[in-house]
Amino acid sequence: MKEYKFKINGKEYNVAVNGIEGKNADVTVNGVNYQVELENEVSPAVAAAPAAAAPAAQAAPAAAAAPKPAGAGKKIESPLPGVIISVMENEILSDVDGTITAVHVKQGDSVLEGADIVTVG
Repeated sequence: MKEYKFKINGKEYNVAVNGIEGKNADVTVNGVNYQVELENEVSPAVAAAPAAAAPAAQAAPAAAAAPKPAGAGKKIESPLPGVIISVMENEILSDVDGTITAVHVKQGDSVLEGADIVTVG
């Protein structure tokens, strides 16, 4: 297992690459396990090399990138990292009243803590 420390937009992420098989990597980001799909398949010999694990570790934080807001208002952020099982599945509190003007995630997206989820206007 190879471990990395990333700092993205001022937030620190501890990433452990637990294993790579083909185009799939098993990584842990800040204690939460993720299955990451790589762009290119990694051969077993290359997957064992520490240098080859770096692209997989970088793939986890990149998954947090959300689309730019489609509506005006206050962005509501994810309170914790995870996978979006269903849009509007969980209650997430907002500090403003209003109507949701934009949804920045879709079912199946992996999000990190602080990622934009919706915009309330």
